Amino acid sequence: MAKVNKRLAVLVGCNYPNTQYELHGCINDVVAMKDVLVKRFGFDPTNIELLTDASAATGEGSSSVVLPTGENIKAALSKMVRQAEAGDVLYFHYSGHGTRIPKPAHLFGHDEAIVPCDFNLITDVDFRQLVNQLPKGASFTILSDSCHSGGLIDKEKEQIGPSTYRAASSLSYKAKNIPFESILEHLTTLTGINTSDIGTHLLESFGANASLKFLTPQLESELFDFLKADEGILLSGCQADETSADMNPMESGGKAYGAFSNAVQMVLKENSGRLSNKEVVMMARKVLEAQGIDQHPCLYCSDENADATFLCQPEAEPY
Repeated sequence: MAKVNKRLAVLVGCNYPNTQYELHGCINDVVAMKDVLVKRFGFDPTNIELLTDASAATGEGSSSVVLPTGENIKAALSKMVRQAEAGDVLYFHYSGHGTRIPKPAHLFGHDEAIVPCDFNLITDVDFRQLVNQLPKGASFTILSDSCHSGGLIDKEKEQIGPSTYRAASSLSYKAKNIPFESILEHLTTLTGINTSDIGTHLLESFGANASLKFLTPQLESELFDFLKADEGILLSGCQADETSADMNPMESGGKAYGAFSNAVQMVLKENSGRLSNKEVVMMARKVLEAQGIDQHPCLYCSDENADATFLCQPEAEPY
């Protein structure tokens, strides 16, 4: 009997209810994507793990609800990667806030991170380590609908990068970004330590569950000693220096959504055939441009995976 390749997914939606950083469309994004994964891409619902902070909105906890904390998200991703074998298709969809962490003074630029509901940042180094652990022949697609998501797999090759086009937007939306200074202020309140070193705060608050970037700084260089073309594929909602939009048309009776998640779902709905990763990103850019939303999705992966079919969509069954 032929081996059937697995299709595994982790979907994370963070709305940060009852906080100053509250968003509205992130849980809707991942619930909608779960439906697409099952109906179009052949994922078994039992192989899809959904983490949202919906229960936090009501204050009613449930033993069956897994909150999207940094520890829980990393545990779900690590479990998925450990289960993977050659030929398996792995998918991580994140909708929530992102941020940029300034590099130390002697280095130039920023590092990208996502912001789980407990502010235990998951950085580009963490995603790089996950990709490096993939077994040969398995693929790992990450779709991050968050601010500053370009480059979220550290050192992954850029296939579709920054654009100079700027949309003239009159739409009302909230940026899916928590500034670094706000994160530092929040963590300082938790730790009571007077330092601007975010690593100190994260290690004090989360210990061994903090990002590898702060836990073992020397690991960052070691992770890249053997870099080669890999099976990591990142579809980012925007460029590293841009914000992603959380649209909230609920006042007019509509449903809130993340602009990039919605654009990808529109592209998939309008194109029933197989699409390459590159085509999905370029078409999503056109959708956002037509909507007047000023953000530019990007693609980071190997040359081969740029032209590979998005989520290895199975061929349609012949009638």
